[in-house]
Amino acid sequence: MTKNIVFPTDDGETISSHLGQARFFQVISLEDGKVLGSELREKVSHTHQNHSHTEGDQVHPGQAMFATIRDCQVLIAGGMGSPAYERAKSLGMEVYLTSEKRIDDALTAYRAGKLDSDMRRIHVH
Repeated sequence: MTKNIVFPTDDGETISSHLGQARFFQVISLEDGKVLGSELREKVSHTHQNHSHTEGDQVHPGQAMFATIRDCQVLIAGGMGSPAYERAKSLGMEVYLTSEKRIDDALTAYRAGKLDSDMRRIHVH
C-alpha cells in the first residue's frame, strides 16, 4: 500500500517551522517502507488564495492550501496554526509536529517509528 507523506518546506530539504508560511510541499511516496518517489509541489499561501465565492459557496481559507495534498496520509511539520491542524485531522491525516529540521532525518525517524511529535508546536490563532 502506498503512503504519501507531506512536508512543508521552502527548499525541498528542510522542514518549515510554520506550515502556512512555507513556499512548497515536499511529497514523498512510500510503499512497504521504501521510497517510491518524491515531488515538490507549489503551495498556495494564505495571501495568494482565490477567495471568490459563487452561488453562496463558502471557501475555508485553508481549503486551497490542503487541496494540493489531499492524496497525502501523513503531514510532518515544524509547526502550524490550530485551524490548519484541525483541517489536516478532519481530512484524515496523521499529523506530526516535529523538532527535526531536515526532511531526510524526519523521514528516517518516521520509517523507524521514532518520530517525535510535540503538540506545543501548534500556534494558537
